[in-house]
Amino acid sequence: MTLPPEIRPDIDDGIDRKVLAQLRQRFLKVNAGRLRRASEALSSRQQLVLRLLPLLLDVNHPLLPGYVSAATPAGLSGFVPDDELLAEAQRLTRSFSYKPRRGNPALPIHGLFLMGSLGTVAQAEQSDLDLWICHAADLSPQALGELRRKCDLLEQWAATQGAEVHCFFIEPQRFAQGARDARLTSDDCGTSQHYLLLDEFYRTALWLGGRTPLWWLVPVYEEGRYAEYCETLLSKRFIRADEVLDLGHLARIPPGEFIGAGMWQLFKGIESPYKSVLKLLLTEVYASEHPDGACLSLRYKQAIFSGRLDEDELDPYVMLYRRLEEYLAARGERERLELIRRCLYLKVGKKLSRPPRLGRKSWQRSLMERLSAEWNWDSRTYGLLDSRSQWKVRQVLLERRALVNELTHSFRFLSQFARLQQAASGINPRDLSVLGRRLYAAFERKAGKVEFINPGIAPDLAEDTLTLAQLPASEAGKPPSWALFNGSLSLQEMADFAPLRRARDLMELLAWSHRNGVIDATTRLSLQPGASDLSEFELQNLLGCLQQAFPLPLAEVPESALLRSSVPAQTLILVNVGLDPLRQHSQMNVHMTTERTDALGYSGVRDNLVLTLDQLTLNSWNELVVNRFAGPHALLDCLRDFLNGLPADAPPPRLLVRCFCRNRAVAIAQRVEDLIRDAHGQLAGGRGGRYLLQVRQHFHLLQLIPGEVSHRVVEGLPALIEHLGDTPQGGGFLQLDRHALEGEDLALILPLGRVDCVQVFYRLDEGHAEISVLDERNALWRRRQPYDSEESLLLPLQRFLQSVQYRRNAMLPLQEGQGTVGAEILFYEVLPNGHPRTRRIERRSAPQALEALPYYNVQAIIEPGDGQRARTTLYCNHREFSELEYGDGLFQAVAKHILGQRSGQERYPCYITDLDLTAMQDGGELQTVHFLRYKQSLEQALNRALAEA
Repeated sequence: MTLPPEIRPDIDDGIDRKVLAQLRQRFLKVNAGRLRRASEALSSRQQLVLRLLPLLLDVNHPLLPGYVSAATPAGLSGFVPDDELLAEAQRLTRSFSYKPRRGNPALPIHGLFLMGSLGTVAQAEQSDLDLWICHAADLSPQALGELRRKCDLLEQWAATQGAEVHCFFIEPQRFAQGARDARLTSDDCGTSQHYLLLDEFYRTALWLGGRTPLWWLVPVYEEGRYAEYCETLLSKRFIRADEVLDLGHLARIPPGEFIGAGMWQLFKGIESPYKSVLKLLLTEVYASEHPDGACLSLRYKQAIFSGRLDEDELDPYVMLYRRLEEYLAARGERERLELIRRCLYLKVGKKLSRPPRLGRKSWQRSLMERLSAEWNWDSRTYGLLDSRSQWKVRQVLLERRALVNELTHSFRFLSQFARLQQAASGINPRDLSVLGRRLYAAFERKAGKVEFINPGIAPDLAEDTLTLAQLPASEAGKPPSWALFNGSLSLQEMADFAPLRRARDLMELLAWSHRNGVIDATTRLSLQPGASDLSEFELQNLLGCLQQAFPLPLAEVPESALLRSSVPAQTLILVNVGLDPLRQHSQMNVHMTTERTDALGYSGVRDNLVLTLDQLTLNSWNELVVNRFAGPHALLDCLRDFLNGLPADAPPPRLLVRCFCRNRAVAIAQRVEDLIRDAHGQLAGGRGGRYLLQVRQHFHLLQLIPGEVSHRVVEGLPALIEHLGDTPQGGGFLQLDRHALEGEDLALILPLGRVDCVQVFYRLDEGHAEISVLDERNALWRRRQPYDSEESLLLPLQRFLQSVQYRRNAMLPLQEGQGTVGAEILFYEVLPNGHPRTRRIERRSAPQALEALPYYNVQAIIEPGDGQRARTTLYCNHREFSELEYGDGLFQAVAKHILGQRSGQERYPCYITDLDLTAMQDGGELQTVHFLRYKQSLEQALNRALAEA
């Protein structure tokens, strides 16, 4: 019989039982196609499990798998096995014979469904079989216990057949009301995702037997009055109650579920990003269209009602991809679209660059060929993705940029969605903060932190052969550095190759190589020491120390560690790396005593044998941080840093001190270790002593000395603004003569200052804006700039201030039962616009644009340099630009790159979106005003380079 192209079972026009039957047959036809596809991708033994599951839950037989007792609940609604299935059961045990039930006995199993990737293009050999067992509401706890034991035995039997089955119990009435007692899939985050789980169920579930979902028969346009429509179907006997089961509707998904779903996927994505990106982006699509968007299951149902029954287009993963493609194409986000295509391709796992196994092309391979042909992929793209198991550093770095961009974008989006929708009421804010800290620890850059580049992208980054070389400074302003090259290269050959990694200091480079597994026990290292004293012996010992102090893989970070500020857990101090102190002193014509016992040379500072120290610290969040100390006060600076980093309420870090220089290495290491341990012991015991006296002069760098707000006479507006930008001690205020600044914005702005609050004041004036910021301690920052719209004026500043808060909050302990609470960011408009005399200031709402709106991410890390000059490293959408590579042309290189990302190479301003000043603290507390000053300076240099490019 030919079905009509579209079925509309309208209540008002009268519902036809024949039409409902035809509609049910459409769903069953699609279901049968997916079951056939699922079976084709299984082994013969796994196929047996799939076919027998309905029968094994319909009967109790002592010789069949899963038997517990004759009293175990059994009986599947409407199930009648065919002769072929009975023959399969009899092959398991010849004594089995099926006896049809007589009369109208109770059948406690209402429906069986498989949920997940089975029967989809993403089905893999190791795909789980998540079996939903929908049962009667009146089963007693004892009966459910019997059924649970039966299912445990079925899971064990399935495992012997090579199938991983997980059974989940569903009581439909309770489930439809949002009540459930346990996880319902092997990939389930818990009770916070009822509707999103139901959405996934309706579009992926395979019906194995029993009653069919009542949801199938409700038109999409009736979803909003689902209960009324279902009541009509049942009360007027259009369908029989014992033929259907009701799991609920999807008329509206509460916004809080998007937060919960996103949090769960982000948590998993930190270690396995490819598996999470597709679902994360779907969550973004749903949230960005809330409350008007239709979920995928409704699109699936509408397609079946409309007679569009193409198995390929109704494949759950194809439907998912089509929806994401539609969303990203409409936004012009080509790079993100390419990422989800790669994620889908890798999820499917059919290597199209290679011929099919056994010469037989699977339906999954054929579908991926057709789909990827639409993307215009070539053989090079297939070959690159199919060789992912062999990817090394360069390709992993490229892929990491895209994946980390996506994960951090998703976190920003979810956080702001929660604020805008106030949807986090059902989500513990502490959980969101803990997740943010996991992301921070895994991906956030800061000065000295060793970047982990391989979050589940490739299985092994170890290189066979590498060259480690010290490179001299260049005339282009590039400072001396250490570099790691592929292969075994001579000094002449290096000029023709780009290094895998550059670093200013040797231990920074070796720590990066160790943390990312680039150098392992099988790597052959060729050394080009340059002007250093580094030997092969010392290099191998340095690598051995890293493996001893920081064995891989690192243990998982427990939530308890993330609830408090990070603390040092393991510290490795390496003395005189790549330096021979005796040779260094001889070159400087420094007299060395021949008979001495103290490596620190207290008989004279000039013959101190401790020239440099590299301190490597692994903290409780698994962040590995490298700091180098050099110069006449290197040891004192290192000791100061170590002592002031000790936690007050936690054990001190495990300490390892080593030295491998050519002369007196063991004595030097022991002397430094004794000094540090003695100093720590005296500090902990509250006793003064020789060593503390030696470093006391440096302690002031880490102490905040409270002071009084002094009254100062400041003449002239420029001088006043400069003074107000200074750090007020204790968050003080200035009292101004009311007539001193008559007509100026400051006369109205300054009295509004509040401690622990960041206040943004803006005044619009014929294409320009005057922005004033009072930070959390009432220091003032002002800027005048052109603008196109209020949104383009305020959003970049808001994002930057939020990133400052994000970094600060990561350093604070979480409050009991809550997330971290930072300074509130408030916005005010100075009115009237364009008027020379200010009359009033009005409070404004914060910019309300979701982070789903694309913007270009430019992060900067500032570190102390030589003399008064700071060192700058920029990251453009996670691509690194450093002075080591570009020297004096750093900003020109960044400007050229940014212009290349813009259509038409427009020269509109670029903004710094994130800034790390960790290394610039010098012991003091950084305020928002400090970040704003650096931001303004960097933007001026960057936009000047953009204008000149």
